[in-house]
Amino acid sequence: MRSMWRYLWPLPLTLLGLALALLARLSGGTWTIRGGVVEACGPAARMMLRLHPVGGVIAMALGHVVIARDSSCLAQSRAHEREHVRQFERWGMLFPVVYVGESAYCWISGQDPYLANRFERAAEAAARTDTTDTQN
Repeated sequence: MRSMWRYLWPLPLTLLGLALALLARLSGGTWTIRGGVVEACGPAARMMLRLHPVGGVIAMALGHVVIARDSSCLAQSRAHEREHVRQFERWGMLFPVVYVGESAYCWISGQDPYLANRFERAAEAAARTDTTDTQN
């Protein structure tokens, strides 16, 4: 039951991610399912990520979907984005709200809203300690 809950809790955001993954695939990109996470990249994904408010984003997670500019960006950011998937599993639909709240708190306290965000710091730590082959 707990395993099912981790998929149901962020499901609305996963469905949004699946729609974006489908657009990426239809634009000539690729998608695969890896460890219970849909990974997609391609021309439409590249265009969508350019519109991200942070700018310079190479990949992003939406529930159990990771969208990346291309396969190289996907491999480079896999461990980082997998940590965000785990954060979606913990926080569900609340994750975007607490993420933005954390960024606002950082900004108000004079810190960088992205680099000081505890969710980004956790994702960076996961990426540093990842010992798996990021190419597969």
